[in-house]
Amino acid sequence: MSAVITCVEDLRAVARKRVPRLFYDYVDSGSWSESTYRANASDLARLNFCQRVGCNVADIRMDTRILGQPVSMPVGLAPAGLAGMVHPDGEILAARAAAAFGVPYVLSTVSICSIEDLARHAAAPFWFQLYVMKDRDFIERLVERARAAGCPALVLTMDLPIQGQRHKDIRNGLSVPPRMTLRGLSALLARPRWCAGMLRTSRRTFGNIVGHAKGVGDTLGFSEWVSRQFDRTVSWDDVQWLKQRWGGKLVVKGVMDARDARRAVDAGADAIIVSNHGGRQLDGAPSSIRALPAVAQAVGGRAEIYLDGGVRSGQDVLRALALGANAAFIGRAYMYGLGAYGQAGVARCLDILRRELESTMTLCGLTRVQDASPDLIVNPYTAFKQQGDHA
Repeated sequence: MSAVITCVEDLRAVARKRVPRLFYDYVDSGSWSESTYRANASDLARLNFCQRVGCNVADIRMDTRILGQPVSMPVGLAPAGLAGMVHPDGEILAARAAAAFGVPYVLSTVSICSIEDLARHAAAPFWFQLYVMKDRDFIERLVERARAAGCPALVLTMDLPIQGQRHKDIRNGLSVPPRMTLRGLSALLARPRWCAGMLRTSRRTFGNIVGHAKGVGDTLGFSEWVSRQFDRTVSWDDVQWLKQRWGGKLVVKGVMDARDARRAVDAGADAIIVSNHGGRQLDGAPSSIRALPAVAQAVGGRAEIYLDGGVRSGQDVLRALALGANAAFIGRAYMYGLGAYGQAGVARCLDILRRELESTMTLCGLTRVQDASPDLIVNPYTAFKQQGDHA
């Protein structure tokens, strides 16, 4: 690595210089005013730790289990669309880095690399993320493809009955592959390293959809198809149907309300991801960390709880654990690493989080991640309440 990398922010700075603007902005943006996108990180930062001394912290244990799977630390790589456009073969590289580190990787439905392609090249089983779309036949076939690939868990994203308006994507004319307009071509040519890598790979479209969904034989067909596929009728009955169809571990992503959390568990969820889609859907929604305690209390141990949104450090991971999560999932953080240095960048991101988590646990007098509790945080349930703040 040519630059000195000390934190995730350093990776972001390098990625911004190496990834074409339309794909960098796709990662580093939220919907509308981006208030929820910013709050995800800023609300985590407002949680102060209780520093402890006089504790025997010679043996720090960060290993645990996620859905029964042994992991080196309570972190997973969240589903992130277009990873293969942030870096050539991005999904394969990220999955390999996760496997080497001993944490789960979740492949997105709107990935560039297909399920089958990743299964051939990944070093370990991976989870698969699914949207319920109007074409239920296509969804059933996706589920069967994930089963055939040996995916140990299915992640159902529930918060996309309509796509949030993301102003940067609209201004940039985001498309896959990029439109060869004068403006688009000049933006790509400004990133010669990226262009060279894309010329060496054949993975340049939505591998899980193009050639698999009815009438989608190319990217133009994909755009027309996906605009018709957002389904506003999706309900908890669909979750029960999917659980029965899948038969394995089911994770429901996009839960921000205690009532929805209880419904998810009743419908068969083995785990819940507290997530506002990284601030990319409902702008003005609370941050994920604000929603976490109420969801964890509502579930009451009947399912595992994960946090997604705003996690940029090992300290954020520990904050999530303290307020009720079993693990934290990162999206933008590892995508910055991927855009900066490919597989090595993702590995560096995970190593940064591990070191930060270990250091913070040590200074807080905590030796096992499983023992994280609200006692780690100064005033954990009033940290967000300031003048005029009634969240």
